[in-house]
This record gives sequence, structure tokens and C-alpha cells, in this order.
Amino acid sequence: MELREYLLILRKYWALVVVTTVLGIAAALGLSWLATPEYQSKTQLYVSVRSDGGNTGDLVQGANYSRQIVNSYVSVVSSSAVLDPVVEELGLDMTGSQLADHITAASPSDSALIDITASSSSAEESAEIAEAVGESFKNVVQTQLEPEVNGASPISLTTTQNALVPKSPVSPNLLVNIALGLLIGLAVGYGAAILRTVLDRRIYTSEDLAQITAKPVLGEIIDDPEADKNRIILSTKPQSPRAESFRSLRTNLQFLNVGSKKRLFVVTSSKPGEGKSTTTLNLAAAISQTGSSVVVVEGDLRLPTFAKYLDIEGGAGLTDVLIGRAELSDVLQRWGRNPFYVLPAGRTPPNPSELLGSDEMEQTLETLQDQFDYVIVDAPPVLAVTDAVVLGKLSTGLLMVVATGFTTKQELEHSLQVLETAAANVLGLVATMTPPKKEGPYSYGQYGYGARTVNEIMGEQKERTESTRGE
Repeated sequence: MELREYLLILRKYWALVVVTTVLGIAAALGLSWLATPEYQSKTQLYVSVRSDGGNTGDLVQGANYSRQIVNSYVSVVSSSAVLDPVVEELGLDMTGSQLADHITAASPSDSALIDITASSSSAEESAEIAEAVGESFKNVVQTQLEPEVNGASPISLTTTQNALVPKSPVSPNLLVNIALGLLIGLAVGYGAAILRTVLDRRIYTSEDLAQITAKPVLGEIIDDPEADKNRIILSTKPQSPRAESFRSLRTNLQFLNVGSKKRLFVVTSSKPGEGKSTTTLNLAAAISQTGSSVVVVEGDLRLPTFAKYLDIEGGAGLTDVLIGRAELSDVLQRWGRNPFYVLPAGRTPPNPSELLGSDEMEQTLETLQDQFDYVIVDAPPVLAVTDAVVLGKLSTGLLMVVATGFTTKQELEHSLQVLETAAANVLGLVATMTPPKKEGPYSYGQYGYGARTVNEIMGEQKERTESTRGE
């Protein structure tokens, strides 16, 4: 992933990262509050060798010997010989081996010093233990390890630093714990965000579409939470950004179809719920606003919705025409004041695919093309049934509706593969449920969602036209 992609992930899942970070800090505070404080106190001993002579050689040898034996003495500090007397002297509620877990001994590099550190939940007790261990260690060395010779032990242990009562605990360290909680919370939140992004196969961005197809995106239909109440947005809210996005789709489609006398389009999607029927009706309404006559044909005979969306009579329609029970003039219905006509599905037949692929269907569409400037067919989803493929072969081309944040990459790939196998002409994509843009006004040549814009397509067509004239 590139830096931009990581930033987009953070922008998309910032709430998740914030929540995990806050939880991490809260956990750190909670653990710090519940943790038993630990205090440490240290005493320091200096190891030297007694020398009867005062010459320099004896002193050097004694100093070297002291540094050598210090390393072996360090391990003696935690022995039972040193700690058992301390337990008895202080009356500690533990054994010598248990006390060893609270004692550390170390020697600074290349020195004759021994640091003895004791830890306890009590500040006073830690100092008492450190001091007692130091005295017990001196006694063990001088009486057991280096017994007296001629009335004196050859090894001398001198306390250079007495154990002091610590003023504050060494743990828990509130600032360190908060910092760790912050880092862990950030890491967990951002890691979860990356994992969700990797596992989420839905389509969101132009890069997602570009990875799947080079087909142009003819429009981005802005999402409307109240779409169920405003099915025909060009009628209920004609000045809204969502209505303007349908006008932009209309303009893009008109430019893409320049010079073609056949204007029969099929609108479909990969699966239900992507907004193809709403897109079909609003596209037709937008076209009718230019004065061009348009008819929408409800080709989804299995799940008709036009009657509900437009509040029109849906008892008779396309099915009745195809089986010879009605004439087109009997079932065509005008909607609104513009030249916008609707051919509803009518009753649900037992054989929808056969009817849509029949000669009667082809003749019906040809008749409609003679009567109207535009014919737009609302077809069932590609992955549900084969109806869209059947209708696509009769049309100028198909418009594939893709719902952002809903349609997966696999679903779109499969749909396009099915249509390509059937030699259906996919003119472009219509992205629905897209969030409102912040850049400014809409323009047909400024949609950045697809891999190729309409301006690019028009430029290619212009170049081909000029090349043909030159020949």
C-alpha cells in the first residue's frame, strides 16, 4: 500500500482508531490504579583485599583480586545463607527462597562495587530489607567464604551507600503505562482498520473500479437517506444535488451516443438493491425535461415496482402486450407534464425469460423506438436471472448500476464477464449511493469516480472522426 492509501484508511476508520486508543489509555489507567505499588531501595558495598604491605605492587594485586571475586560474590547475595537470617531478623512472612525473588545484586562493569536492591510493597520495608541483606552478606563473606586469618578476614566489605526509604514507587509508572496504552490502542485500532480494508471486497473508490474495468463512469448518483420517499427526485426536489447528478448522467449518455439513431438502452445491476429502477426512472425524467420523448419499459417482470414508485395503474402492461391481450396504446401511461411515458410490467407471467426473448418483445421495442426519441428498459439484475443478457442483445447498450459500499468487486467482475460472454455492449457504469462531493458544482466532464471520464471518451471519438475525414 502507498502512503495515500494508509491515510485513506485512517480517514475512513478514524472512529475505530480513536475508540481503541481511548480504551488502551483507560486500560492503562485502570491497571495502574489496581496494581500494587512497588518500592525499591539500594545499598552499595565496596570489596577490598587487606594488605599488610604498603608497596604499590601489593595494592595493585589486591585491587585486581577484588574485581575478580566480586562477580562470584554477586550470586551469593541471593543465597539462603544470606537471606534466611534476614527473614528471621525482620520477621518477614516468607521464606528465604521467596525473598530471593525480591532481591537483585549486580556489579558495575570492571569495579569492586556490589549494588544490592530490595523491592517491596512498603517503602520502609524495602529499605530495611536492603540494609539487612547487605549486613548479612558481609557476615557470610567474612565468616564463611573468607574466614579470619591471624585474627582478621583477608576480604574487607565496606558500605558505601546506605539504603534509604524511597519517596515514590518504581511501579506502576503512570506516564509509561499511559504511553504504552496509547501506542497499543493505536496499533490495535489501525491494525483492525487495515484488516477490515483488506477483507472488505466492496467497491468504494475510482481505484476499485479501475482494477475491474476500463468502462467509463457516466455518472455518480448522490446517496439520499430519504430516497424511498423521493423516488423521482427530479419531480420532488428538482434543485437538489441528487437531481443534478441525474441530469449529469443524462448529459453524459447523450454525448456518448452522439450520431446514433438507435437510442434503446437497458439499465441493469449485479444484484437487487443497487438502485437500478430508481436510476432508470430518474434518467428518463431528466431526458424528458429536455423536450425529448422517452418511454421506460419495466423489463423486470418478476419483481415489478413502477406502479408503486410512480403511483400508476400496474394491473396491465408489457406482459399483456407480449401475449396479445392488449395493444401498446392501451397500456402506455404518461407521467407528469413532460413527454415521459411508462410501460409497466403488468401481471407476473410464468415464463418471463421466454417472453423477453420472444419475437413479440423485439417487435414491441422496435415500435417504441419509432414512437419515442429514447427507450429505456429496466432489466433484472445480471446475477439473478438471464433476462438482462437477453434484453441487452436488443439494445444500443447497457448501463451497469454499481452501488458504492454495497456491490463487491467479485459481483461486478462476474456480471461484466457474463455480459461480455453474451456479446452485450456495456456502455458504462452508473455509481449509486455515492457520498456528496465537497469540491463544488457538478459537471459531466469532472466526475472522477471512474477509470475513464466522459471527456476522455469524447476525445477519442473526435480523434477517430477527424482521422476518418482525413482518409
